[in-house]
Amino acid sequence: MAIRRVAQLRTFEQFTSYCRAVGADLPIDEQLARAAASPLARSYAYRGRTLANRFCILPMEGWDGTADGLPSELTRRRWRRFGQSGAKLIWGGEAVAVRHDGRANARQLVINAANLAGIAGLRDDLLDAHAQDFADADDLLIGLQLTHSGRFCRPNSAQLEPLVLYRHPVLDARFQVEDDSCVMSDAEIEQLIEDFGQASVFAQRAGFDFVDIKHCHGYLGHEFLSAVDRDGKYGGSFENRTRFLRETVELIRARVPGLDIGVRLSAIDWIPFQPGSDRIGEPAPFSTKRYPYAFGGDGTGTGYDLSEPRRFLDLLQSLDIQLVCITAGSPYYNFHIQRPAIFPPSDGYLLPEDPLVGVARQIQVTAELKESFPDLTLVGSGYSYLQDWLPNVAQAATRQGLTDFVGLGRMALSYPQLPADLLAGRPLQRKRICRTFSDCTTAPRNGMVSGCYPLDEQYKASDEYKRLLEIKKAATSR
Repeated sequence: MAIRRVAQLRTFEQFTSYCRAVGADLPIDEQLARAAASPLARSYAYRGRTLANRFCILPMEGWDGTADGLPSELTRRRWRRFGQSGAKLIWGGEAVAVRHDGRANARQLVINAANLAGIAGLRDDLLDAHAQDFADADDLLIGLQLTHSGRFCRPNSAQLEPLVLYRHPVLDARFQVEDDSCVMSDAEIEQLIEDFGQASVFAQRAGFDFVDIKHCHGYLGHEFLSAVDRDGKYGGSFENRTRFLRETVELIRARVPGLDIGVRLSAIDWIPFQPGSDRIGEPAPFSTKRYPYAFGGDGTGTGYDLSEPRRFLDLLQSLDIQLVCITAGSPYYNFHIQRPAIFPPSDGYLLPEDPLVGVARQIQVTAELKESFPDLTLVGSGYSYLQDWLPNVAQAATRQGLTDFVGLGRMALSYPQLPADLLAGRPLQRKRICRTFSDCTTAPRNGMVSGCYPLDEQYKASDEYKRLLEIKKAATSR
């Protein structure tokens, strides 16, 4: 069945009929509630604070900082636009490396003493922009995502400089891991925990309400959860694979009392995908029947089992961590389950399923975990692909208690004011709705800054956009 563009599904019947045809079981309300009565406008109580709506801005990598890891004007502009969104929960806004060698690109932000004022300035810019448009400007909950990129590190150039926790039979060849010299020792992990602790000290000094200890998308925190073959105290058993988290939380609590902690989690993962003979994505060949390296996987490589993710959330509760953002997979090796898009990145594969199926899967996983852990504050992901129907699905998911907050990533690049427009009862600006062209991924994969090149005039007018169009044209002609 040919994949239809969401923008062509203009009526409720067209959209829901198509969802049924492709097997995308989505919650959806036909009618949107009046702004003040919307479930998305319902306040949420969190640790003695009241957040006025159910929208969250998700963390992203802008690829637009300086060589030293400081914000650029493009970074500051993006954070100001996040403030204009009207969302009351800002989940980091940015993935910030805790040290230089942990950067996913040579322009990623780094939090350290030298960069502290610049990082704090991003939060100030966001608050100032929010205050200009909203009367209740003092009720934001703003965090900073802390990360180390592991096997995807490119701290100095486009050249990979990976650090890994174990030798992976599929990913090693893709990401230039040729011998054990890239495998971190227990002592090096202990130093990394110190780095997360120090980064948290800086985050509190910069004024952030919480830090996210990133455990998603194949980066190092996520890789700990799949380190089933690693020897020593950080691998093998579930207890050992979660030791990095426990020791990092213990250190942060000791060093930075009062700083809250959240975790963004790839609750499910699949085997890496690759283009088949027709360029349609297919699972990479694997030598055994069971694929053991997918946290939240069922062993087949293309299914999920929430037994360990539930154990992980139970652990978070025991550590008094309430904020959890749910996502899936990795943009580096199975993007279609993590970031559903009708147009794949230029270095990706053609879609093996309708993107709406991927959206429905993420909503379902979040709903199952929310049912198991009603006291946790869960943020859902994957909503941007819904495009014009995002409000209807987001309203239904929130109304039914399938998630506490609706997270926006790519949509916040093209149309940051979507929450503000929706909550004010204004019609959506269709020309600004993200159509998942994947330019915000293709551009950085080719050394350019990340942004919405088709819909944001700042990027559309740039010389990089012309270069991007040439790269995409060359990719489609192959």
